[in-house]
Amino acid sequence: MKAAALYSAAGSLLLTTLAAAPAGGAPGTAGVPGVPGTAELRGTAVAVARARAAGVDFGPCSAADVPEAPAGVRCGTVAVPLDYAHPYGEQIRLTVSRARATHKDPHNSKRKIPRQGALLYNPGGPGASGMYFPLIGTVPEWKRIAAAYDLVGYAPRGVGRSAPLSCQDPKTFGTAPTASPTHPSEAYKRQRIAQAKAYARGCAERSGSRLRFYHSLNNARDLDVLRAALGEDRLTFVGASYGTYFGALYAAMFPSHVRRMVLDAAVNPDPQRIWYRSNLDQSVAFEERWADFREWIARHDDVYRLGATPARVQRSYDTARERLARKAAGGKVGPGQLQNAFLTAGYYDDYWPSRAAALSAYLHGDPKPLVRLAAPRPGTAVAAENGSAVYTAVECNDAPWPTDWKVWDRDNTRLARVAPFETWDNAWMNLPCAYWPAPRQQPLDVRTGPGELPPVLILAAERDAAAPYQGALEMNRRLAGSVLVTERDAGTHGIAGGPNACVNGYLDAYLLEGRVPARHASCAPRRLPAAVRPAAQRDALKGKAERR
Repeated sequence: MKAAALYSAAGSLLLTTLAAAPAGGAPGTAGVPGVPGTAELRGTAVAVARARAAGVDFGPCSAADVPEAPAGVRCGTVAVPLDYAHPYGEQIRLTVSRARATHKDPHNSKRKIPRQGALLYNPGGPGASGMYFPLIGTVPEWKRIAAAYDLVGYAPRGVGRSAPLSCQDPKTFGTAPTASPTHPSEAYKRQRIAQAKAYARGCAERSGSRLRFYHSLNNARDLDVLRAALGEDRLTFVGASYGTYFGALYAAMFPSHVRRMVLDAAVNPDPQRIWYRSNLDQSVAFEERWADFREWIARHDDVYRLGATPARVQRSYDTARERLARKAAGGKVGPGQLQNAFLTAGYYDDYWPSRAAALSAYLHGDPKPLVRLAAPRPGTAVAAENGSAVYTAVECNDAPWPTDWKVWDRDNTRLARVAPFETWDNAWMNLPCAYWPAPRQQPLDVRTGPGELPPVLILAAERDAAAPYQGALEMNRRLAGSVLVTERDAGTHGIAGGPNACVNGYLDAYLLEGRVPARHASCAPRRLPAAVRPAAQRDALKGKAERR
């Protein structure tokens, strides 16, 4: 997965809003391939018992946790072992946020909704924080769920103030402008190899021996400790994107501890695809989504003047990239920043109008909208560097990666011939894993048998680029009794609690009543966004109308 913009529909809405077995049951991991031995199992049990006794001392949220948090949102910390094989050794503290269930029926002010417990949320990444999640209860699509559940977010290990990871000085992390060649030269490849080696060394130097303990198996164990600290016998969980992966690990490791689980934008849990091949799959899917975006721009050529066919839109984009390579817009926006801005449009089609308008304005003489959209923001450098460090550590630690550059070069050169949009940038982001200094985990072969696990609700958009749809199908095959709800012909990354009423109907029925469809279900796609004219065009049209 790529960490640049991984937020579910809930996370996207938050950004807009802001500007029965008891817990003591044995985890179901005995004899499961890929899971470390009994020391980690015993350590998890120790940590769970300790967390249940300690609970969470919630108080006011700091500005570092949830800036300007309303009074109803409270924050605290939960201690977990750095190394579950040594539960009495070093402890790290995870930050947690919570908004109590409102009990208010949004459709009937006289009706009081009974509380169902805590609902934990993870937005993905790796490297994203869920601390903002309790604020989602103010969004109309989430009010019924907020009435029944305490909404609980947290920062996973390594993220934010939860024993934060860092791999380089944040002052140098967001250096701009940068290049983004779709077919890099040998000299450029050597430069990026050197950068990847330096980045991997930086991770080791800044984290030391602790680096090896930041991985998905420990994220799943941490989730069980959080469950116990909140006083829940069984877990109710919504995981988005990467959160679906360690959610699935949790389901396989602790099936008797699961109450309800929603896996939104499910990634492929096949051990053979964690994570090298998964990133290749992702680059293919982003090429398809970039084609969707170009078709949309072409249909609105009267607004954007970027070309009436997808091929002409591509030429407009290439022209902008070439100009930016010669002279960065605002001194900060080069081809790399352009590509990253348009990559986010591959995650969320809500971003299509702003990206198309900025590209149009730039090519027609006004670089300001593109600079506002794509230039790095110094105020976000620390969080961005931290997110990148956690992303890299978790993915590199989770599984074996090719250590021979020739393998990377062969695979990405071939792929870039048919999927040039994202292939090499994705490779550079993950290349530190080829030179990783910490030991690797063996990925868990996620599988549950009939009756081992309550029904799991899997949500997926058919044209999701960040979590290709094949991953949702594979997740469904591996979790016995799970049910898949598909948003057809749509590509937004994360669909729970978004604008699709059909999807939300299945989400509410499951979380509020425990009901799942009898068989796999599908929903018609949400509407694509309306085209919005660039500001200069709007001003010109307004002036023309006034002169009349």
